[in-house]
Amino acid sequence: MPELITPTARLHRSWLAARDDWGRGVHQDGSGLQPTDDVDSPEGFADWVGRLRDGADESRPLPNGLVPALYWWIVEGDEVLGAISLRLRLNDFLLNAGGHIGYGVRPSARRRGVATFALGAALAEAARRGIDPVLVTCDDSNVPSARTIERHGGVLEDVRDTELGRTRRYWISPR
Repeated sequence: MPELITPTARLHRSWLAARDDWGRGVHQDGSGLQPTDDVDSPEGFADWVGRLRDGADESRPLPNGLVPALYWWIVEGDEVLGAISLRLRLNDFLLNAGGHIGYGVRPSARRRGVATFALGAALAEAARRGIDPVLVTCDDSNVPSARTIERHGGVLEDVRDTELGRTRRYWISPR
């Protein structure tokens, strides 16, 4: 049974295996991974995990364009299956294209309900924090993600061209 955990340096090897399943250099929605992050070395990985763990601290300055966010890894035992993030507020880019929640499941773990589980858990946390409604987006061609969002009550507002490409924008009331 999958669960959400706070990122931990203890799962370095498992996270690297998940990254390699995606492919090196491939963007992983919801992971908080930036192109400049050193995740291969234990020290760099620990630094990155620390930044993720501190991501919701609104008292800390964030790099331009980032907003406070909670990050979780989706795991089964010690196997990293994916990641999900809950952005605590939206900037213009996120309102247009990215939304409150971003998630990704490694290719070998798809079609098992992992994304549905993780989105439900993130929506529950959004409700606890008073974020209502929640904006969740996906690429227009990502039919499995659209179905996952719709399973959680997502109401399609529109499909628009954004900085991320053609994007479906859904609103969900998490209550």
